[in-house]
Amino acid sequence: MKGISITGLILLAVSALLFYLTTDFTVEKITISHVMGVMAGIGIGLIIGGMIGYVSKGSAIKAEQQRKEFKQLQKDKEELEKQAAVIAQREAELEYKKNPQI
Repeated sequence: MKGISITGLILLAVSALLFYLTTDFTVEKITISHVMGVMAGIGIGLIIGGMIGYVSKGSAIKAEQQRKEFKQLQKDKEELEKQAAVIAQREAELEYKKNPQI
């Protein structure tokens, strides 16, 4: 997001420089082509920003889903380890009952 903002500021500065070089900031020299250029720049910026936002949001959603799956797998692993420990303890008790000499 910071990179996009910096790029936007750089492009804004370049456009202000070009506008200054072509019109000297006088209202009499502003023509319809300047207005069309500004509108085209805004449109292109919105299109590019929308695409970048869509891709970024998709990546964030996928990353969050992977984190949730990983946490669920960790919980499942802990439950299986607890079950394995209980089973091993029960088997040890049964083995002791069969051979109390050990």
